[in-house]
Amino acid sequence: MSVSETTAVQPNSDSETIITKSPLILKKMEIIEKVAKTDSSVLLLGESGVGKELFAEQVHIKSPRREAPFIKVNCAAIPEGLLESELFGHVKGAFTSAIANRKGRFEIADKGTILLDEIGDLPLSLQAKILRIIQEKKFEKVGSDTTITVNVRIIAATNKDLEDLVQTGAFRQDLYYRLNVFPIFIPPLRKRQEDIIELAGFFLKKFERETKKQFNGFSDDALEAMLSYSWPGNVRELMNCIERACIIGKNKQIGKEDLFLKSGDADSENDTAVRCLKTAVNIFKTNFILKVLEENNWNQTETARALAIQRTYLSRLIKELNITSKE
Repeated sequence: MSVSETTAVQPNSDSETIITKSPLILKKMEIIEKVAKTDSSVLLLGESGVGKELFAEQVHIKSPRREAPFIKVNCAAIPEGLLESELFGHVKGAFTSAIANRKGRFEIADKGTILLDEIGDLPLSLQAKILRIIQEKKFEKVGSDTTITVNVRIIAATNKDLEDLVQTGAFRQDLYYRLNVFPIFIPPLRKRQEDIIELAGFFLKKFERETKKQFNGFSDDALEAMLSYSWPGNVRELMNCIERACIIGKNKQIGKEDLFLKSGDADSENDTAVRCLKTAVNIFKTNFILKVLEENNWNQTETARALAIQRTYLSRLIKELNITSKE
């Protein structure tokens, strides 16, 4: 597969899809293919909204555990007083509202994978229990002395700097090292502009179906606006933006005014436009050169002749643009 192709990872109807043309993301997918075959802990790093949960799912479905449960827990979304019971379960009478025995997420995930999202928000009081599961595969339910053994692969995800949290004492150093066996950084959307229009088109089709409306793509000013915007909320923000545009859009095409993107000051807009133009030119060069290389079976001499440039210049462009074959 070449880096110019769209990768749609869709192993079954219940899984989400990763859409990308970015060489950065395609390389991450190669790494995931390799690490998925092991039982090593994986630590997914990156800003909020980059899709860390989707990458965690890819680790699971490409692993030998794919037929077992894939359980997700957001450590920041569950109150500390309930999180221990949520993770490890409880026995009847363990606390006032414990009217029956209950399995925790780790027990449900046995032989499968558990994603501990927002691991940086995990209370110190529970970090020792997570460390024990990693080391011994054992835990006790809340209110019980009976030890339960599970075989669970742990994937952790965070947008926080865990090393800083270790330094301040908010995160156990030993747990950090056990989780950080295989760190994978997911780059923000602004670092992979190749994906912006690709993802926008994907979300447009999705929300056309949901809103029962049909558009003839995006106007030129809408495309320019999306490429010029920094997307601080990453893929999640882009998805919400396209959903909103589909709901309010009245014309045949989605226009810039339908996107409601924030604008910066004039100077920053000009700087962004320059960066955007350079990026767009480089994307075009990359895709065009890659296409001609493939047409000539990666023979650089024939490719240079077809492009009417010197072979040495072609070699330099291949290196500068990081053009590689996926075969």
